[in-house]
Amino acid sequence: MSIDFGTYLRGFDYLRGFDYDERLFMKIGLEETLDLYARGEIQLIDIRFAEEHAAWSVAIGQHIPLNELPDRLGELDRAKVIVPMCPHYDRAEIARLSLTLHGYRSRYFTAGMLKLVDYLRGDKARDYMASLR
Repeated sequence: MSIDFGTYLRGFDYLRGFDYDERLFMKIGLEETLDLYARGEIQLIDIRFAEEHAAWSVAIGQHIPLNELPDRLGELDRAKVIVPMCPHYDRAEIARLSLTLHGYRSRYFTAGMLKLVDYLRGDKARDYMASLR
């Protein structure tokens, strides 16, 4: 395993500059996520393992498993904020930090996909999917 020295140094620079504004920016909640996604301002990525995605998925976002992310960076839109999501948020934060250290603007989805699925039920699901058209 080789370490990219530039990324290594960016990691320390990121930590030195970490403040309350960054702490606030790194997180994104449920309603803000849905709003920004509908406006095309963020790219949602489902970073769960392939087996998890095969068992269940949501109709929004792109599936890029966390362990494949380093090899699939070309699929990310640098013009958008990248928002990784997983069932809760632990793996999403790992992805966010890695993306940030590699020069992407990234936030992690604090609600997790389980809350997203719970939120987008019935009328809310119908109305939200209609807003994407």
